[in-house]
Amino acid sequence: MTDRPNYITPAGYAVLSAEYRQLLGEERPKLVDVISWAAGNGDRSENGDYIYGRKRLREIDRRLGFLARRMKAAKVIDPAQQPDRARVWFGATVTIADEDDSERVLTLVGDDETDAAAGKIGWNAPIARALRGAAVGDVRRVLLPAGEREYEVMAITYPATERFTPGD
Repeated sequence: MTDRPNYITPAGYAVLSAEYRQLLGEERPKLVDVISWAAGNGDRSENGDYIYGRKRLREIDRRLGFLARRMKAAKVIDPAQQPDRARVWFGATVTIADEDDSERVLTLVGDDETDAAAGKIGWNAPIARALRGAAVGDVRRVLLPAGEREYEVMAITYPATERFTPGD
């Protein structure tokens, strides 16, 4: 784990929290019941329900630990509350164009909520770091695995206000 803050949008925090509640409140208790039933059937060394159940229980417990650490370290930032909407900051949706005038729309989100197919890139991704603080018309150089590219910021937007209370 790094010392960097774990920035996350209210929607991203809600997804982590929902997964945690589902694993802890639904999946884990059902699995414990199956393991208890399987353990009562005798020989555990050849009992598939028991062996698989224990393995799955360890996976769930690891995931619960990971989610708990990520939520504890989370710093929920509502992009709609961004006071400087003329520059690219956390939660901004940015339209960029490369040297070939090929446009892409990217949204800078928390590292736990990235989805490249949907255009959501992590706040600490190389292109996001390059775009931080940029204004419309700025050209930023990014070192990507495929080589160095230049992108011009064409547009910057922020979402409407989201409602969030910790524990949602």
